[in-house]
Amino acid sequence: MRAVIQRVSEASVKVDDQLISVIKLGLLVLLGVEEDDSEEDVKWLSKKLVSLRIFSDENQNMNLSLEDVKGDILLVSQFTLHAKTKKGNRPSFIKAARPEKAEDLYLKTKNELESLLNKPLQTGEFGAMMKVSLVNDGPVTIFIDTKNKE
Repeated sequence: MRAVIQRVSEASVKVDDQLISVIKLGLLVLLGVEEDDSEEDVKWLSKKLVSLRIFSDENQNMNLSLEDVKGDILLVSQFTLHAKTKKGNRPSFIKAARPEKAEDLYLKTKNELESLLNKPLQTGEFGAMMKVSLVNDGPVTIFIDTKNKE
């Protein structure tokens, strides 16, 4: 799984010009699922997301986690995170999981995060054309690939 994590002061998703999700302080997580991904990836990534210390403490040091600041997550599926661009100018998405598998692991990630945070999660709409808006706080943007757990 690949995730682009953005620390936000606000973020939202619209589908067909209808606002479907909104958060204030928290993380916008763009999630891409690969064909080789499993529930182990879901659990590892979910724990990492809620524990990642990227929120500022009273000294303006990145020292607090999402749990510490009682922030929210807006989880958005994005298969294009698995784009291959080495050859030519048109990206290949051959490593991205098929929709059935991707949606299953996306929903398992949502459920795992809800369980860890003990509250409902805001999401995009799987497979839909979405308009994602955000105010990146910092800016802070982090990329995580569960196949590279360094």
